[in-house]
Amino acid sequence: MNITLKLFATLTDYLPTDARRSNQIALDIDPALPISKIIEPFGLPPKLVHLVLVNGKYIEPEKRMTATLMEGDVLAIWPPIAGG
Repeated sequence: MNITLKLFATLTDYLPTDARRSNQIALDIDPALPISKIIEPFGLPPKLVHLVLVNGKYIEPEKRMTATLMEGDVLAIWPPIAGG
């Protein structure tokens, strides 16, 4: 099943080098994999996986261990953002 993974801000460093400019990568995944297992191979530190959206809908932290995706979904992840 094909999905798109988008990583933002400092998380783009965890993408393959050729995907960093666009901040996204197409993935062919097992439909049974939950979000947590989809991102596991990228080595994202858990404390940096702050805002997780699927097609623009927020996924609560406790649901990331069980929520699965559908063909064509876009999984977007942001780190905590501070500013002033």
